[in-house]
Amino acid sequence: MNAALRIHELRADLGGREVLSGVELEARAGQVLALVGPNGSGKTTALRCCYRAVRPRAGLITLAGRDVAGLSRRAVARDLAAGTQEPPVSGGLTVRQSVGLGRAAHLGWLQPAGAADRVIVDRVLAQVGLTELAGRDVRELSGGERQRVSIARALAQEPRVLLLDEPTNHLDLRHQLTVMELLRSLAADGLAVVVTLHDLRLAVEYCDRIAVMSGGAVVGVGEPGVVLDTELLARVFGIIGVVRTDPVVGRPTLSVRGLAAEESADLS
Repeated sequence: MNAALRIHELRADLGGREVLSGVELEARAGQVLALVGPNGSGKTTALRCCYRAVRPRAGLITLAGRDVAGLSRRAVARDLAAGTQEPPVSGGLTVRQSVGLGRAAHLGWLQPAGAADRVIVDRVLAQVGLTELAGRDVRELSGGERQRVSIARALAQEPRVLLLDEPTNHLDLRHQLTVMELLRSLAADGLAVVVTLHDLRLAVEYCDRIAVMSGGAVVGVGEPGVVLDTELLARVFGIIGVVRTDPVVGRPTLSVRGLAAEESADLS
């Protein structure tokens, strides 16, 4: 299967410290890939390198086979969209206007949005459950609502690759599940989705593949039931757990029994 996005030997420094040390990843069209790992493992930095918010020290990032470093930001934005963990708040803009900013990559200089652009904005507002809030000022929204605005703005770009940093952050359980179901639906339509998650249970249940990061490197990647074995769960996350396929829903689930022995000793 061809990769929509590929990361090869990616290395990056922040504040004089190496935070990515030879990361290898690929995101495939039609799949949801989760990046999981402890705080500080490099998940967010890896995404930021992809949309050029961080300049890597070494390595290669390709988008549909093209070196991202050789593309203009506008060209990257036509194929790759990103939603950040703490979405910026655009003062004075309504939800509809904020989401409409996602169409900028497809418009000429000073070209106004047309009827087709408005149809796309209406569609993504409905997809993420923001239609009723379309006329509200973004500053009046809760953190969870602003997170959905960020996702909708990214979707309005009509990208081939969607990168989302902790999209379930600040959301209640119902909206967490709504977002994850949405991502699966988008992938089923051919989008390559890469998402960072802290919640391993969501990653296991909703993502096709999981890449586990630790110490700035990928230490395991594959289907949830394969990569998240008991040894890795204990070594990287400090938990005793097992991934099984739920016979009722037909998808894998993570059962956590407690802390691994070393973690338990640290707390005593």
